[in-house]
Amino acid sequence: MRTRVRGWRWRHNPLRRRSDVVETWTLLVVGLLLLVGAPLLGAATAWWGYGQAQAIVAEQRAERTRVSAEVAGDTDGSLPSAQLDGQHTYRATVRWTTPDGAERSTTARVPGDARQGDRVDVWLDSRGRGVPPPSDGAQVWQHSATVGSFTAIGTGLTVLLVHRAVRGVALRRRMNEWDRDWARTEPQWTHRRA
Repeated sequence: MRTRVRGWRWRHNPLRRRSDVVETWTLLVVGLLLLVGAPLLGAATAWWGYGQAQAIVAEQRAERTRVSAEVAGDTDGSLPSAQLDGQHTYRATVRWTTPDGAERSTTARVPGDARQGDRVDVWLDSRGRGVPPPSDGAQVWQHSATVGSFTAIGTGLTVLLVHRAVRGVALRRRMNEWDRDWARTEPQWTHRRA
């Protein structure tokens, strides 16, 4: 029959070693870091990532212009279609008129159901090239949540790896202490000389 004594590593007793105390305190610190530290670090990183993403979106909105353009020509079937915001798109030549009356054209991604002559909204950079639209709020939140989650998971894994290393060192130390103590005690029990 096995009896389990709870808290023996905290109380003073002849079987308790220094490595037992170190291991117990390490376990307490690991628990706090996993339950409090990792989520707080993940939340702080998510908040930082949200601020960074918002700054990038503001920069994109400042650089990019949305214009209403006419699809000037279909593309051949060799160009791959991409999926943007859950909608298939393809590259086509679009044409629009600038506020000063000049007519411009470029290649931009248009919805998959757009045909020649249809009006579509396209986003242009400062050079007049077609670019994707600025990120929206959902993409910013998704980015922030991903950064925060991976930070919390990485922190948790790091804490667990450090705990495993500390436990290994404590176990080795404990075994050495027990060997040393047994070398002193064994001659008294077996009446052999060391």
